[in-house]
Amino acid sequence: MSGFSILCIIYFWLVYAHQTSAARISVYWDVGYVDIDRAGYGIVRGIGANGALPIPPITITVGDTLALTVHNSLNVTTSIHVHGLFQKGTSYMDGPASVTQCGIPPGDQFTYEYAIDQAGTFWLHGHDHHQNSDGLRTPLVIRDRGRPPIAYNEEMLFSFEDWYSETFSERARITLDPDLPFPPTHGYGYGLINGINGNLTKPIYFKPGRTYRLRLVNMSATMWYQFSLPGHVLRVVEIDGEYTEPLEVDGVDIAPAQRYSVLVTARPTKSFNYRYNATMYASFIPPAPGLAPRIFIGDLVYQKGAPFIQPSYYDDSFRWANDIELHALDQAPALPVDRSLRLAVGNNLYSNRQHLDHINNITYAPPITPTLYTALSMGDMAMDKRVYGPQTNAIILKHNEVVELVIHSPNTLPHPLHLHGHTFQITEYGPADLLVPNNRTLAPVVKNTGAPARRDTLVIPPFQYIKVRFRADNPGVWLLHCHMDIHFVLGMAMTFVEAPDVLQKTQTVPPEMLELCAKQGIKTTGNAAGNQSLNFTGLPPAPIFVSVSR
Repeated sequence: MSGFSILCIIYFWLVYAHQTSAARISVYWDVGYVDIDRAGYGIVRGIGANGALPIPPITITVGDTLALTVHNSLNVTTSIHVHGLFQKGTSYMDGPASVTQCGIPPGDQFTYEYAIDQAGTFWLHGHDHHQNSDGLRTPLVIRDRGRPPIAYNEEMLFSFEDWYSETFSERARITLDPDLPFPPTHGYGYGLINGINGNLTKPIYFKPGRTYRLRLVNMSATMWYQFSLPGHVLRVVEIDGEYTEPLEVDGVDIAPAQRYSVLVTARPTKSFNYRYNATMYASFIPPAPGLAPRIFIGDLVYQKGAPFIQPSYYDDSFRWANDIELHALDQAPALPVDRSLRLAVGNNLYSNRQHLDHINNITYAPPITPTLYTALSMGDMAMDKRVYGPQTNAIILKHNEVVELVIHSPNTLPHPLHLHGHTFQITEYGPADLLVPNNRTLAPVVKNTGAPARRDTLVIPPFQYIKVRFRADNPGVWLLHCHMDIHFVLGMAMTFVEAPDVLQKTQTVPPEMLELCAKQGIKTTGNAAGNQSLNFTGLPPAPIFVSVSR
């Protein structure tokens, strides 16, 4: 064998080794306040990282480890959640403050360690004091190691956000004020695409015949986005980090926290340019010209100087992606149900004169001791949901049981519900059977007849129910909550305490995490109040239900 051949073999071996070897990716965030005019309508105090807003996206590969060091330069605690990561074996790294950890105190820092074993489109965001709403959020793209199961030539990322003239704490204060009208109005908000005013987004460029993967991430606190590319067919191939069989659609409707990947094959010639459409809206916000919905038109360029084909308007023949029609690429069948739970979401008036959201008439409030630490420290009593306090709305799950949730929304608002630590199989939609007005047409029952698609954030439409299934194969403490941040602060959340008996034998919280609590005088053992048995002295009293609001 010649010396040149040997060098070629060595070269290609080094290239292959580089492509297949795992890496440790270190990212440093100094989380602090940023006074910024992101939308062109005035300066607002946001929350960014390293003095920047938007925070740059992170790209990583399956098999790598992401080490995210967060230094807190705010005047309140902070924490980070990687939305969509299962955190198997590391539920203490999930991020929601008072659930799986104590928040990082001002002036302190903590390094999250994420072992990346899922591919797809995800995002990171603050999960303490609802800092997501003020800008502490960014996309996370996780690439397959090796060839992905779908073929494409290039990929592009679209991140969508809503932005407001007030900070989230100001909007929440108005919402919770019992002396102000309910529901409140906060203005219509502004739309951001890839971090800037949607009207200023740069053109995207296609080459004839090539196939593009468009990753679409809605990081909004309240608003939906509809995305379409007139003159082109979109093929949905991923939702919320789960691959699906390709489904041809005209557009996708993306709720807060949801993600889609669509494949688009470019036109065969470059005779014309086109325009994409991104519309920010919410069904519960009254239309107002120029304010709601906000319509953003972006250029899709094949050749500079070529004429543009004007975007077409939506009509009755327009086909939107519907997750009940999608099928999992791995063809996993619907799971056999071991246990079915009925949940109903809504808003009630309580004894504190506040209109609060609820799940099954319990409005969520965080415990003093993080729920995960209660599950780990209470021995056999961890199997008793009462130790987690009356307002965590805890449900104990057995290891590996298949749980079906039948979730009803007997009111006028849609709710994007997110489950930490899992994805749902989506099996059925139908009409809610609680308090549905007599003059409202009931929604039809629609079922998935094949291998149900899976996702971690699903929308409960107004006056409808949805059936979903998941296997409790991930011992830990996992939130289920509405990802409209105002609804979360109003209490639309509950806690699944999954296999605490197994959890106690398999997971140990790193000492550095316990130290975050010690610095704030927060106990890391005991029940929701940090006490033994069912003594909840020190826990604020739960408000009492008065009447239904909506």
